[in-house]
Formats: sequence, C-alpha cells, structure tokens
Amino acid sequence: MARRIRYQEIAVELRERAKVAPPGSMLPSESEMSKEFEASRVTVRRALELVREDGLIAARQGFGWFVAIEPVRQRLESLGTIESQVEGVGKISERKVSEFAFEQAPARVRKFLKTDQVLRVKRVNLADGEPFAIVTVWCPADLGANLSRQDVEQRPFYELLDIEFRGATQTIGADSAEPADAKLLGIPVGSPLLRCQRVTTNRQGEAILVSEHLFPAHRTEFVVDLPQAEPSMTPSGLRLVD
Repeated sequence: MARRIRYQEIAVELRERAKVAPPGSMLPSESEMSKEFEASRVTVRRALELVREDGLIAARQGFGWFVAIEPVRQRLESLGTIESQVEGVGKISERKVSEFAFEQAPARVRKFLKTDQVLRVKRVNLADGEPFAIVTVWCPADLGANLSRQDVEQRPFYELLDIEFRGATQTIGADSAEPADAKLLGIPVGSPLLRCQRVTTNRQGEAILVSEHLFPAHRTEFVVDLPQAEPSMTPSGLRLVD
C-alpha cells in the first residue's frame, strides 16, 4: 500500500469529522489545527483544500472554515416572507422571538413611520433548526396594539395586520457580527453579515413596517431576476455609501 503523505492523512481525518458534524458548524482555526496535528499551517491548508474539493467543507474570507451547507436563498422578485421561501425549498422554518416591546421609535425608524411610539419585535429565524437570520421589525404602536408575543412568533406581520400592502424597498449592505448577534447566530464575533433594511408600504404609499435583517454571509444568497434593459456591467440599484 502506498504511504500517505502528511497532508493526505490530515485530510482523511477532516473528511470523517465533516461527515458527522452539523452543516454550517465551524471548524477550528488553521492555527488550532496546526497545533492539534503537529503540522505546519501550509500542510493543514493543503489538507483543507483537498476536503473542500470533495464539497464537504467551505471557507469565507474573515469567517474561517465550516462544514458545507446548502445556502438559504431569498428571491427578490416579489414581496414575500423569509419563511415561505425557506419552506419552498423543503426546509423546516421556525421563528423564535427574543424581544417584544412597545417603545420610543429610534430616529432612523421614525423617519419612515412618522410616529414616536412603535412596537419592536426581534426574532431569530431558523431553517432545519439552524439559525440563519436575525430580524427586527418595527410597526406603529397603534397598528400593533392588539398583537401578542405569541402572535408574532407564529405568523408574519403581513398576515397579522389588516392592511393591503403595496410593496417594499429593500437595501442590502455588508456588516460584521457584534457579540450579541454572533451568539444568536452561532458564529464567531466579527464574521461577515449581509444587512438588509426593508421598508414596506400600504396601498397609499405610506410606510407601515420597517425591518432590519442580519444574515450570515456564508449561508445566505439573494437572487434577483433583472428585466431586459440597456447593457451594463453595473449592478442594478448600486449606490455608494457615504
């Protein structure tokens, strides 16, 4: 039998670990693996690359190595809920409310909702038991007056509010995980996030809901269907951040 060289031996061990570990779970850092296997980081990196070629693990800049997972995809072609899109690809969707409060509206929310008092709901969304989003929603206090914590844990605002919605504007940017959010999402502090702000309006064009969504960048993708337009290399809707 041909003798395996060191990085191939490490790759065998990493493959076995990846096969039994939960999808999306983090691997130790390259430095930690270097100490564990008593091998150089170059050797560990070669082993990791071999296992990545098998599709068992993946890596993201600023995040590290993790057990490969099918990303949660959200289409932006129409107004809808995260839950419906998760369930549409055969995953079990859950939501866990961590905060429910009537309070003073932050300035950035008051700018859209034109009111001082709001209901704020913060929740964690899960797909097949794994957290993939933190969502904070604000609505005018008078609209949310009859809602309970149990209501918003079981059903989306789009179903709970007796309002005809016209549509929403969604802005997507980049961020990094603060300690509290990293804990809720089960990711390292400082990990890259997609931060989305959505402003939902009624038929009269008035803002009714403001929501902020935090998605781990390693397990979320947004898909946009673009209509035929003049040829351009610039992504639609691109703007520079001041």
